[in-house]
Amino acid sequence: MFFLDEAVITARSGNGGGGCVSFRREKFIPRGGPDGGDGGNGGSVIVRSTRKLFTLEDYRSKRNLSARNGEPGKGKNKSGANGADCILKTPVGTIIEVHESGRILADLVLDHQEIVLMPGGKGGRGNQHFATSTNRAPRIAQPGLPGETLKLK
Repeated sequence: MFFLDEAVITARSGNGGGGCVSFRREKFIPRGGPDGGDGGNGGSVIVRSTRKLFTLEDYRSKRNLSARNGEPGKGKNKSGANGADCILKTPVGTIIEVHESGRILADLVLDHQEIVLMPGGKGGRGNQHFATSTNRAPRIAQPGLPGETLKLK
């Protein structure tokens, strides 16, 4: 059995989904108004320690890990789905640091200890949030915020 106690990986959190520009249209309601939904949040990169692992063998071949992006909003005030988180399982006693600078981000010393390394991007707002008494039909929506990328050791 090969014992691996050091690994370099690239982790990326998910981007937020964009907001939607949509207007309510029904047969007997001529001026329905805005109904664009919000975008979903991107997935986060989470590190979890466990006593069931003893090495970093899982990260020897899989070096690029990423969380899922949030989905864009839809019409009828439907929000987009949030992206799935990327959970990195490590043995107890793992020290996580930035590869380039050597700055320590986490020291996992307890069993089932979780730390969010990189939060996902926030989803954008749909055009229903921008409606005012003077601008009743806004044609703008916010884009989602991007996620982060780090090279970890």
